[in-house]
Amino acid sequence: QVQLVESGGGLVQAGGSLRLSCAASGRTFGGYRMGWFRQGPGKEREFVAAISSIGGVTIYADSVKGRFTISRDSTKNTLYLLMNSLTSEDTAQYYCATASSRSASVGRKPSDYSYWGQGTQVTVSS
Repeated sequence: QVQLVESGGGLVQAGGSLRLSCAASGRTFGGYRMGWFRQGPGKEREFVAAISSIGGVTIYADSVKGRFTISRDSTKNTLYLLMNSLTSEDTAQYYCATASSRSASVGRKPSDYSYWGQGTQVTVSS
């Protein structure tokens, strides 16, 4: 059974930084695309960033491009999201996700992913 556990969320002032982690277990880490999504109060879940199975390709939502960096460490079975220059618009529950089948591609849609973590809350105070 694939399990994803996010951590690293919290309360931060505008302009600050946080690094989210997503620990994966239950299968081989490599070979599967991974992504971060978020859901703010009263909003739908939205794409944040994604990374290909071996980390060679990364894509970002326009709203976070240049501020957030997604990465993965296969030796630790962990996905990361480094978030800089945070604003109140970044306040949301953040989720990591991974696909059920091996692929070299990345995905922006929730339907590109089969397994989801429980989420970690990020709150940015202005």
